[in-house]
Amino acid sequence: MKILGVVFQDYKLFSFSIKDNLCAKDSETSDKEMEEVLNQVGLEAKMKYLERGLDTQVFKIFDERGTDFSGGESQKIAIARAILKKSPILILDEPTAALDPYAEFEMYNNFNLLAANKTVIYISHRLSACKFCDKIALFNNGELHEYGPHDQLLKDQQEYSTMWKAQAQYYQ
Repeated sequence: MKILGVVFQDYKLFSFSIKDNLCAKDSETSDKEMEEVLNQVGLEAKMKYLERGLDTQVFKIFDERGTDFSGGESQKIAIARAILKKSPILILDEPTAALDPYAEFEMYNNFNLLAANKTVIYISHRLSACKFCDKIALFNNGELHEYGPHDQLLKDQQEYSTMWKAQAQYYQ
């Protein structure tokens, strides 16, 4: 468990402080480091708005002064939590599914900074996310069908290329 930082599609936040959602109480992670990662995942503006900062309660269940995050903001906290775990391997299962297109773009632009010196396994049905990956593994029915960098898979004109063109047509 120590070597994996994971963000599943069905991640959960807890009715604790933002700080406690990011790192366990016995963590040696500083508030400054937590704030830096929250800024990198795109929560800088939201955090400035919160009077109690990292000590703000997530949800209003136990504290009416707590805050309810949007789906995209919650997903960013889950991503920050995985990054702050400082594991050498990150597994991200559809990590931008709840983000709007602008937040998704911002996340992709910061991704190399967020995932520096880590092995990242990125699971997605959105092929636009694959452009920033070093290698892509396309699975079908539990079997590896294609493996390689984005440009090479496009040139190969196989299943990945067909899927890419099918999704890309909506962006042109």
